[in-house]
Amino acid sequence: MESICPLDVQFAPEISALLQSPPSHKAQEYFDNLIATRPCQGIKVKVDGDHGKGVYADAEFKEGELVLKDQMLLGSQHSTNKMDCFVCGSCFRFIGSIELQIGRKLYFQGLGVSSSNPCHSDSSDAEDDSCFIGDANLGECSASSSNGKIPVSEEVVESLMNGQLVLPHSDKFSLPLPFPCSGGCGEENYCSKYCADIDWQNCHSLLCTGEKSKSSCRRALSKFVEHANDTNDIFILAAKVIAMTSMRYKNLKEARLKEVGSVASNTATVDLSLLLEAWKPVSMGYKRRWWECIALPEDVDKCDEVDFRLQFKELAFESLQLLKAAIFDAECAPLFSLEIYGQIIGMFELNNLDLVVASPVEDYFLYVDDLPQSPRKEVEAVTRPILEALDDDYPIYCQGTAFFPLQSCMNHSCCPNAKAFKRENDRDGQATIVAITPIRIGEQVTISYIDEELPYEERQKLLADYGFRCKCSKCMDEKVN
Repeated sequence: MESICPLDVQFAPEISALLQSPPSHKAQEYFDNLIATRPCQGIKVKVDGDHGKGVYADAEFKEGELVLKDQMLLGSQHSTNKMDCFVCGSCFRFIGSIELQIGRKLYFQGLGVSSSNPCHSDSSDAEDDSCFIGDANLGECSASSSNGKIPVSEEVVESLMNGQLVLPHSDKFSLPLPFPCSGGCGEENYCSKYCADIDWQNCHSLLCTGEKSKSSCRRALSKFVEHANDTNDIFILAAKVIAMTSMRYKNLKEARLKEVGSVASNTATVDLSLLLEAWKPVSMGYKRRWWECIALPEDVDKCDEVDFRLQFKELAFESLQLLKAAIFDAECAPLFSLEIYGQIIGMFELNNLDLVVASPVEDYFLYVDDLPQSPRKEVEAVTRPILEALDDDYPIYCQGTAFFPLQSCMNHSCCPNAKAFKRENDRDGQATIVAITPIRIGEQVTISYIDEELPYEERQKLLADYGFRCKCSKCMDEKVN
């Protein structure tokens, strides 16, 4: 495949403008305003034109103290994880009920699919794809023992999913009721109308496969999603960036037309000033082409590196063509260039933080296990068969990947003073950064991008994929010794 995108040539000046780093004072203003909207304001982002960005303490932090809760710019649950965890498509809180979470898990287990055995629909029509739908019809399926787990009856699974079977003490783990996507796709559900509206306005209206979708071709969109699920779901995040920027562009244009009292024209000319403004949140992230920054696997010889990276470039090109067929907008044409697409994916490759939300199902069974002996036996008469049917699958977390604008400004150290760490009360997809050593006012807040316990040379090799050689105190000491 020849991965050539005509838009890269046609819109070269616009693409160059989009990829140009924002002026230091503009970036500083952006992050100052962003921090003002966050609950944790004991930090400051410092923007240096020569040395990039860094996060610094504006207050003292004790070991174990919360430094930052950062709201994601965009995030996505892994497609295979959707069968194990039923969560809000915007904030990624668990939704429904303990019974529904367990029932869905047993249902998909009965189909022979799980996070370790993904199921992808063969149909390109979203309307026919019920694999990830929260209220899927049970049909003839029930949890079976084909995978070594002890089965439960189809009636039990159905009763859990439709709410007829209420587990003892599950009311202590109440979850928000599912709020369906207003576009009718059946693939996204939310914890509230607020989250549903935010996601719809932000990007989902373009990426919805339902009847009210603003996509120009829902069949093409289904093919794009299927391709991403089969190859790399980082493409879903890239699509969200393009959809979000397109939506912001349209809103900015509408606001400008109202301000000047003009009527929208049918012209497809790119308004670069508006496109740059719509792109601003993405412009702040560090970027490189995906196929250039992705780590070379150990089983790939150095002499095969060129072919390896070309394969990833062609994979991105294939994904982009499917996305263009689904949501292309001539006024935002530069966003659909391979250069921009590759840089967006590269930004995620270099800056993403795992999206992890603990399962309330695990909390529920731990609660049952901690009950006094007498009431526990009575409760376990109901829960034990279900737990045995779930086997080791019951504590699976919601897993995905996301971009967090403030967390992505944190620099690396092999002896960091903070880390991403979820606490017991963190039940959504926000990034939680906790101090692991005392941090003084004015000190830079650092995290580790890699396993800092690895030997010096291995650490340096891994960090080379991020485009730098670490010179932290630990590396300097080990280099000398």
